[in-house]
Amino acid sequence: MDNAAAAFVDQPIAEGLGDETALVTPARRVTYAELSVLVDRAGHALRARGVEPEQRVALLLPDGIGFAAAFFAAIKIGAVAVPLNTRLATGDLRAILTDCRPKVLVADPDAAGSGLEGLVASADALLSGPDSGPLASETVGLDAMAFWLYTSGTTGTPKAVVHAHRTLLAGRHYGGDVLGVARGDRVFATSKLFFPYALGNALLIPLLGRASAYLHPAWPDAASVTAVMQSYRPTLFFSVPTFYAALLRAALPPDTFASARACVSAGERLPAEISEAWRARFGVEILDGMGATETVFMVLSNRPGESRAGSTGVPVPGTEAELRDTAGDVVADGEQGVLWVRTPSVAMGYYKRLDQSRRTFVGAWLRTGDVYRRDEDGFYEHLGREDDHFKVAGQWVMPGELESVARRHPDVLDAGAVGAEDAGGLVKPFVFVVPRDSHAAPADLEGGVRRLVEASLPRHQWPRGIIVVDALPRTDTGKLQRFRLRDQVLQNRVLRDRVLQRGDNDT
Repeated sequence: MDNAAAAFVDQPIAEGLGDETALVTPARRVTYAELSVLVDRAGHALRARGVEPEQRVALLLPDGIGFAAAFFAAIKIGAVAVPLNTRLATGDLRAILTDCRPKVLVADPDAAGSGLEGLVASADALLSGPDSGPLASETVGLDAMAFWLYTSGTTGTPKAVVHAHRTLLAGRHYGGDVLGVARGDRVFATSKLFFPYALGNALLIPLLGRASAYLHPAWPDAASVTAVMQSYRPTLFFSVPTFYAALLRAALPPDTFASARACVSAGERLPAEISEAWRARFGVEILDGMGATETVFMVLSNRPGESRAGSTGVPVPGTEAELRDTAGDVVADGEQGVLWVRTPSVAMGYYKRLDQSRRTFVGAWLRTGDVYRRDEDGFYEHLGREDDHFKVAGQWVMPGELESVARRHPDVLDAGAVGAEDAGGLVKPFVFVVPRDSHAAPADLEGGVRRLVEASLPRHQWPRGIIVVDALPRTDTGKLQRFRLRDQVLQNRVLRDRVLQRGDNDT
């Protein structure tokens, strides 16, 4: 195969599946045959606008038929699709567009911002143009660029991750071998398609498996998710830990997810208490897994019927995984190490980030930067990101452990932990907590969380400051932005001075 788009828009027709449903939105259903026509029409329109192979086609679109058609059309003509976060501020959008230099920006002109109109082509215009007949796929080869994905910005400036055509075909390992996605399955994700977790699981895997996917243009809430579950009856449901927690708080009927044979979580660590509460409430297990912008698809995952709360599971078929120390040596079971993976969907590198590419992409291996511990049964436990860990009195502090304990407090809705310098210049743990009741007394909550942590963790992990906040800073994909929490500590001199007053610097 010289162009991976054929597997999604041409082969289903050749297999006689043209009349089966491919995509569903609140407004319409599209069969595989109809999707193929729309992709070809959009491809002709992009070529008419002068788009050539390897040129970028940026997509600033809500989830829907237009996004899917434009994405595959760009790839089919040999160009490079670049999905963008639809909630980007104008300045951030301009920075990314300057970085990727698209030939065309497919977007609602009103959403693109002033001064960008010369780049813009609307999805409606691409799909409603003249029907020029079947579009021949550009012969490019599986090692050619197919799409870029920008990292979510949890540590600052997003990077463009460059993926080849072969990445698109690698979803069979997780989608087929782990989830068993096949004809008749109906897939729905609360995350949006610019997020690799949703792109892989809510578009690529369903179409590869000849299933169908529900694409909702609006950002999710409990009411819209319930409506989709009732009308579309998904057999597989994908979301992130933050939203699973929100759905649990929404007091939905216990049969809301009765159609789902499994729910899936990724994006950040899924606390065991959320996993257990979900299964108790809805009777469906959550299969926690781990993927990355650099892999699109999962590399670790729990298996249906074999999931372990608090664990990220085991390697996906086709993926090799190792935990290595700072010297690059493999660590023993029970010891923590950085996760390295060798998997078919690993990216080609970062665009214009040579030093970062060399640190992350080492031969055929991807150095993920995620810290794990593997037990004797081969299950992996996520401990956080290596750049989030820090030492106090020569001993490692893992923010994820602090957060997990803080969330056990009955009055805590969410928690985030970071290491930041105190007024004496030493790095200490600080914990931010969101109360369940906005009227709760901050001093009482701080004291309760402090007592819980000090009874549960070694002294060097005790928080030197506990800050009660209305919400934690998260990306649009739900990931915690720890660098913003660190900034809050550094900007709060009163809080930092309190550390010295408590006399904790000798811990």
